[in-house]
Formats: sequence, structure tokens, C-alpha cells
Amino acid sequence: MIPMAPVRPRPRPTRAGGAVRSSLPLAAVGIAFTLAQLLFVAPGLHLSWDESVYASQVAPHIPSAYFSAPRARGVPVLVAPLTLLTSSTLALRVYLAVLSGAGLFLALRTWRRLRPTPVLALAGLFFAGLWVTQLYGPQAMPNLWVALSGLAAVGCFLRATRDPADRRALVGLGLALAAAALFRPSDAVWLSLPLAAAGLVVRHWRRPALLAVLAAGLALGGAQWIVEAYLSYGGVAARLHRASAIEGGIGWHIAIGDQVRTLAGGPELCRPCTVPWRHRTSAIWWFMTPVLALGGILAAARAQRLAVTLLPALCGVSVAVPYLLLIDYAAPRFLLPGYALLSLPVADALATMSRSVRPRLRPAATALVAALLAVQLASQHVVLTRAVRATADGTGDYARIAADLRTYGVRPPCLITGRLATPVGYQARCTSGQITGHNQNTTVAKILATARHEPVAVLVRPHHKPPAYARQWTSHRLPGLLVHHGYRVFLSHR
Repeated sequence: MIPMAPVRPRPRPTRAGGAVRSSLPLAAVGIAFTLAQLLFVAPGLHLSWDESVYASQVAPHIPSAYFSAPRARGVPVLVAPLTLLTSSTLALRVYLAVLSGAGLFLALRTWRRLRPTPVLALAGLFFAGLWVTQLYGPQAMPNLWVALSGLAAVGCFLRATRDPADRRALVGLGLALAAAALFRPSDAVWLSLPLAAAGLVVRHWRRPALLAVLAAGLALGGAQWIVEAYLSYGGVAARLHRASAIEGGIGWHIAIGDQVRTLAGGPELCRPCTVPWRHRTSAIWWFMTPVLALGGILAAARAQRLAVTLLPALCGVSVAVPYLLLIDYAAPRFLLPGYALLSLPVADALATMSRSVRPRLRPAATALVAALLAVQLASQHVVLTRAVRATADGTGDYARIAADLRTYGVRPPCLITGRLATPVGYQARCTSGQITGHNQNTTVAKILATARHEPVAVLVRPHHKPPAYARQWTSHRLPGLLVHHGYRVFLSHR
């Protein structure tokens, strides 16, 4: 049993006007986050491979792509209101940019009774200023939403431990955990482990209601995944086994070096991660983050407010564990939940640096912290520019291939198979199919049967032969591609 001092509330504003004023810096961070996405990321960015899978589940007039075992339905739920109205990619980017900015504001606002507003704004600025946060803000991907849900969940948990009568905190905790589980059930479980442990071990926090809400939130958000596991895979264990196989086997794999290789703006998915480590100075912030977080924890311990700094740090480390130690590949987006939660102790450390010196030196210390933050934001923008260019080139190829296919007569209803079938199929409004691999969802016999009544296109990588059934089909080169050079397409005869 660990005796930890109860979380002490910050004084509540006495008037509604005070509450509004205290939220303005957090709103400014959320608005700045949205504007940065709209200015630097959204224009010209087509849907990626994973986004095509998620969006196709709810987009009318676009066949649903194969939905593999590790995926969850949170992103389709998130984008459904927009995709039901329009297929515009730019509209989707704007929609997600606005939602993510609002989500950041709300997640930070849950902490307003626990930490000073300037510290929360600093944490939000640190997290929102990361290139990977801005890159994935307007993308239909789950990781940022797990991050924001996790940030809100930990804040609500701490508020509930402070005030047993705070029903809104309990409701917020359950909803935030449910949202995290809806987007990525496994991440939600890792996120909840330190919360459950704290609720059991810390004497002042040992309340059945807290543990019940944790369990209820996970169950509510994970219900769709569990039901789908029984309907499509034969049970939870079978789906987990299939998901592990797709992930390359969950086990002891130290992927820290792989994550470091992605910090210079990509690759977005490093699998296998054999690329060299480029632009090494781009990773300085990454190595400094745990150091600053530890400094923030020590400062909080001295100030007798350890709980509100230590718990988010523990949750951040916990949710990062599978991506650093249990899989053999990396993607920068995987660590977004960890970055969001570690931003709070990092902000505590930076705030302490400007306050812990003599009064006459505080202006200089504050200026130093501001300068460090400005350098960090500028360096992140350089990496963001590089990452956006690479991503736009790659996703733009999918649209270019789809346009070429249309000129060759491939129009809905149609079928596309081969290496890039999923994202190109979305752009061309065609069904995507694979006869091998983790996304296998058809057979050669079914492809040939389809070819009798609708166009079938087989995308073939450079220096590869087409499958035997397509070798007599009409072949076309696909020129003008920026990343996927040398691809060819083989079209069925009709």
C-alpha cells in the first residue's frame, strides 16, 4: 500500500467569466493546432493506405476494403458524418483538423482544476508542435485520437480521486477510456494499467467506483471489437492470434532504434526498418523528452503534488511499451499517446526552470525557456515540411494511378488487385482484392469470374512478373509516378 497525498484541487474560478478567461490560452493552443494543419498539412494530401481502408468502410459508392484483425472501428465512426456527405479529401482534412483542434482543447481542459493554465498551455504547445502530431491531425488514423482520449482519461481519473462527488469526472473517465478502446483496444488496455494499479495501491484512491468505471469504459469501447471477433474470427483468442501474426508476432523486440530512424520525417512505416538514421539532430528532442519528464516529476515531488505529474508519465510510458519493446517495426504515429501524456511533466519541468531561480533572474530564465521552445517548434516545422512532401508524393501516386486506369477504361464496377490495390481501389472507386498475404480476401477463380463482366486491373511492381492468370492481358506502363516508379498494370480483356 503506497501512501500518496490526496490530489489537491486548484481553486475554482468564482465566476463564469473567470472560467472562460482561464480557458482562453487552451483554446488558443487548439486553434493554432488546427490552423497549422490547414496551412501546412491538409492541402494536396491524398488518402494513405490505412486511411483508404478506414474511410471505405463508411463511404457510400466505394467498396469496403478488407478490414484486418488488428483494426478497430473508431476511425470509421469518426469520419462517417463527413464521408456520408462528400467524398472530398480536402473536406475530410478540414473536418479532422477542426475536430483534432477541438479535441486537444477539451483534453487539456479536463486538467484545468489540477494544474495552472499556463502549464497546460505549455504542454499543449509542446505536443501540438511536434511534426508527427501535426501530420496526423488531419489524417483518418487512430493514434492521435487515442492520445487525446488518454490525456482526458488521466485528467478525469485524477479529478475523481480528488472529489468523490465529481460525477462528471467519472463520466468523463468512462467516456474517454471508451473512446480510446473504440480506436485501439490494445492501447486502451495499456493506458488503463497504471490507472487500475493506482486505484488499487494508493490508499486515498481505493474506490470501487473508480475501478468499475475503468472496466466499464474498456468494455463499452471494446464491445464492437469483441463482437466482431466472435462473428468473423471465432472468438477473442483467435482474433488476437491473427492480429499478432499480422503484426509479425508480439514478443520481446526492442524497437527503440527503429523508432529513432523515423524521427526525421519518415518513413511513415518502417517495416522492415533497415533505413539509415538520417538528420540525427532531428532526434534531440526525443532523447530530451524523458529527461525533462523526469525533471518535472522531481519538481512535482518537491512541491508535494507528485500525483498529477507522475501518473500521466506512468500512463505515457505504459502505452508506449508495446511499440518500443514488443513489435519488430516502427511508425512515428505509434508513440503519439505517449507524447501527449509526457507533455505534462515536460511542461512542469520547463515551468519550474523559469520559476525556481532568484526573482531578478526569472525574466531571463523565462526568455531562455521561450527561446528553447521556439527552436523546438522551428526544427519540428522543418521536419514536418519534409514529411508532408514525402507523404503527398506517395499518396498522390495513388490518385495518379487511378486517373491512368480511368483513361484505360477501368470504371466502377471494377476490381483492382496487386501491391497497391487498396489505396488505388479507393481512388478509382473499385473493389480491392488480394489472393495472398495478410489481406487475402479473394481467389484466382473469383478474379477470373469477375473479369467476365467487369474490368479487372492487376498492379505489378517493377522487376516482377504478373500472376499467371494475367500474363496474356493488356499491359500498360504507369508513367509520372513520384515514388512508385516502374509500376505496370495488366487489364483484363472484355
